[in-house]
Amino acid sequence: MPILNKDMTLCISLSARPSNNGTRFHNHLYEQLDLNWIYKAFAPTDLAQAIAGVRGLGIRGCAVSMPYKEDVMALVDELDPSAKAIDSVNTIVNSNGHLKAYNTDYTAIEQLLQGNAVPTDYSVLVQGAGGMAKATVAALRDAGFTDVTVIARNEKTGRALAEQYGFRWRKALDGGTVDMIINVTPIGMEGGMAGGPDADSLSFPEDAIGAAKVVFDVVALPAETPLIKAARAAGKQVITGAEVATIQALEQFVLYTGVRPTDEQVRAAEDFMRAQ
Repeated sequence: MPILNKDMTLCISLSARPSNNGTRFHNHLYEQLDLNWIYKAFAPTDLAQAIAGVRGLGIRGCAVSMPYKEDVMALVDELDPSAKAIDSVNTIVNSNGHLKAYNTDYTAIEQLLQGNAVPTDYSVLVQGAGGMAKATVAALRDAGFTDVTVIARNEKTGRALAEQYGFRWRKALDGGTVDMIINVTPIGMEGGMAGGPDADSLSFPEDAIGAAKVVFDVVALPAETPLIKAARAAGKQVITGAEVATIQALEQFVLYTGVRPTDEQVRAAEDFMRAQ
């Protein structure tokens, strides 16, 4: 990484529970590509002030994580179709004070469903109703899945999300079996110095894991969440949040820099990110 200097371009991330994943991934690519850039993670105390800082300080890029993906929409100048279609933002690009918002989570989910050849006639349970859940449910709909149920304790947000994409809502799991379960909640997430409050918890009960054919956890930290560990032990096909994090971060990198790294460079950055 180059020594800090006045010409260095800054990119940041905003999250309630910052991790080093994006920081290590982006900075490693900057070094490989000899870019005079630096990336830093923040936990904002005031979202509006943080976004004003992005604009006022000329910060080039800003990644947005839970729980800010929806609230940040009112603070930018323009929504790319990828963000506007699902009312959720995970990426902001600053072009001379003009803030344009995107969503690369959708792209990551879409690529992983296709890359793992998940049959579109599978029945699916999606647990969660936040910004990442919107990206997930939209990607399922657009991929051709029709038997999808959103599980969310908040009826207003859960039902609205499900009905927006033509799916069903339930308040809680009520037995039965499905082919694919997807966790889009913070359950199982490590974050901050003290870790998440449910870092050691399973986001789905063991009987649901045992009945599923595919288990998908969007939580990226740790790479092996309790849900993923249980699914592997049960011999299930798994899709991990670490995979989501790599794809969405790569697409952010391209939006910020205009440079698309080689597959080899991405793998090196991914290995560096996971070696922390």
